[in-house]
Amino acid sequence: MQIRIGVLGLGGVGGYFGGLLAKAYAESKTIEIIFIARGETQKVIAENGLKVISDASEFVVFPDLVSNNPEVIGKLDYLICATKTYDIEESLLSIQKCIKKHTIILPIYNGVDAPERISALFPDNEVLQGCAYIVSMIVSPGVIRKLGHFEKLFFGSNTIPISKLNALQTLLKNAEIESYLSHTIEETVWEKFIFISPLASATSYLNQNIGEIINTESSRKFYVDLLHEITMVAAVKGLNIPNDIVLQTIQKLQRSPQEATSSMHRDILAGNKSELASLTEFVIQEGLKYEVETPTYQKVFDKLSP
Repeated sequence: MQIRIGVLGLGGVGGYFGGLLAKAYAESKTIEIIFIARGETQKVIAENGLKVISDASEFVVFPDLVSNNPEVIGKLDYLICATKTYDIEESLLSIQKCIKKHTIILPIYNGVDAPERISALFPDNEVLQGCAYIVSMIVSPGVIRKLGHFEKLFFGSNTIPISKLNALQTLLKNAEIESYLSHTIEETVWEKFIFISPLASATSYLNQNIGEIINTESSRKFYVDLLHEITMVAAVKGLNIPNDIVLQTIQKLQRSPQEATSSMHRDILAGNKSELASLTEFVIQEGLKYEVETPTYQKVFDKLSP
């Protein structure tokens, strides 16, 4: 039986994990890897393959297919989604013909609202929850650069049979993706959100990288204020997050590449559309819903909202 895995969004995250899948299953007769891409990215990968560069090595892979045409792509068994959060609806609706009743959708986005938004579009499909810890970015179309050694992919579901989750975990593990099947996935996703949201908000608002934020007293205080606000929102929501989540998150940041910044900061610097709605405004809205004050988040949103 043929298993067809589509990867939608070939940025830092989708490009890296998609690259590992295409590398692992290049010779497979039963597993097909499809990159869903358009424009320059599609052209470059079709001609030269996808290049993935890390600190230790680099490799080039050709997927079984690279296209953005639903007629060419055909039906998918799994769909890994890693576009920007502002592209969720448009990108998925453009390939809705590829999503059959049994397609399992794995979202790997920076925000926490993706599964709900995807389920609204495809109520009959099994939509997992997922998140990734990785520092990677597009160098140029079809070229992905990963920084540092840290990479972890978490996924899970409270409603999908464990056999289906185990089948996906096997596919990922065999591709040498460091993946973990989480039985408390909502908390896992929120722990990642507590890492990424204050970081994206602080780097973008202060126009500083990780090292500058950690080593500048006023910047560090601003970042920690954001951390306290989002943690309070998570606690009032009733999520079972670790008591020392603030300390854990600061330590995680200290272990991250000091010269790195957030993808939201990079987008804002480049004058591109950013994930402000999912990473900053969402926290303010949740705060309003649960009557938690988020003045530092409000500062960020007021300065950066177009």
